[in-house]
Amino acid sequence: MDHKDSYIFSSESVGEGHPDKVADSISDSVLDAVFAQDKFSRVACETLVKSNHVVIAGELTTKAKVNFEEVVRAAIREIGYVNDDDVFHADKVFFTNLLTKQSPDIAQGVDERKASGKKHSKMGAGDQGIMFGYASNETDELMPAPVMFAHRLNRELARIRKSGARGTEWIRPDCKSQVAVRYENGKLKEITNVVISTQHTADVSHSQIEKFCINQIIHKVLPKHLIGKKTEFLINPTGRFVIGGPQGDCGLTGRKIIVDSYGGMGRHGGGAFSGKDPTKVDRSAAYMARWVAKHIVDSGVADRCELQVAYAIGHPEPTSLHLDTFGTGNMSDASILAAVKEVFLFNPAEIIKQLDLRRPIYRASTHYGHFGKKGLPWEETKQLAKFVKALHQQS
Repeated sequence: MDHKDSYIFSSESVGEGHPDKVADSISDSVLDAVFAQDKFSRVACETLVKSNHVVIAGELTTKAKVNFEEVVRAAIREIGYVNDDDVFHADKVFFTNLLTKQSPDIAQGVDERKASGKKHSKMGAGDQGIMFGYASNETDELMPAPVMFAHRLNRELARIRKSGARGTEWIRPDCKSQVAVRYENGKLKEITNVVISTQHTADVSHSQIEKFCINQIIHKVLPKHLIGKKTEFLINPTGRFVIGGPQGDCGLTGRKIIVDSYGGMGRHGGGAFSGKDPTKVDRSAAYMARWVAKHIVDSGVADRCELQVAYAIGHPEPTSLHLDTFGTGNMSDASILAAVKEVFLFNPAEIIKQLDLRRPIYRASTHYGHFGKKGLPWEETKQLAKFVKALHQQS
């Protein structure tokens, strides 16, 4: 991407009631419920939601005793599917549990013991794969602006809906947003268009929805200096969005991986996050790569960067690390990567230790992206001083 060009980049987000996010939320709620009792559990929970049905399936190894039906209904209730006219309702959905024990063939490669005859006792990666971490200084969260702006819209819609504010009873849980931002010379110039589609009751007019979304959502949460007279607002473009959520569409865990990460601005390895314990590098290594990328940008050594890490199943160390600062670094990428290797460890056991991942923190990551939110360990640059020192040693 040439920073000298003027270009428009768009990213989307989905709300808590979107069927795929409902599935993600249930999967992470299952994970947290298990971790609350047994921090050494192995969990791979997939969820399918459709109409008035919920199915959870996958692999589980744990000493925890959990009423999964109660966990599922609580997750749905928290999202807000509790209205009398909801086909998908927290207290009325049919529930099927297809969780089984994890395959010993996978477990032997992950366990901290000799695996496949190799002379190591470190925890191996739970699968092969590539993971990416990205950071940019264009927002306070060190995230790409388009996806952060899109998240803000859905978060505010949910906040108002759950507040029960008078005159907003028409808002229902399912929603989507999209924001297009124009860049000039790599810098934010303006928001060119904003799309919001929100589920609603049948008795509210389109003009009322449009006025509310523009005045109470868009103008409230997006930067005023980036919205101009030419900014286009597209509110419920189909004109009607009464039937939504799992009633209107099937939801599956892991179908919103770009919403979960960087909105397409940074690359994604393809593995989903929700429902997986941290021995699965799809999740933990993506968090680690983000943590490292954020340290790089927060240190001031680069304006933006992307880190790739790759693993082989059962093998404890990464098969490769690659760093790209897109020409924004004030020292070579090779030198920055050398400093990274001095400070950070990338084998799965050390990732879990460095980020303290064996605890029930995952429901907090599910909605509005897994990155760019306070309170998550991979967003806290606690090794910044040590990393800056390592950079100085490379210069």
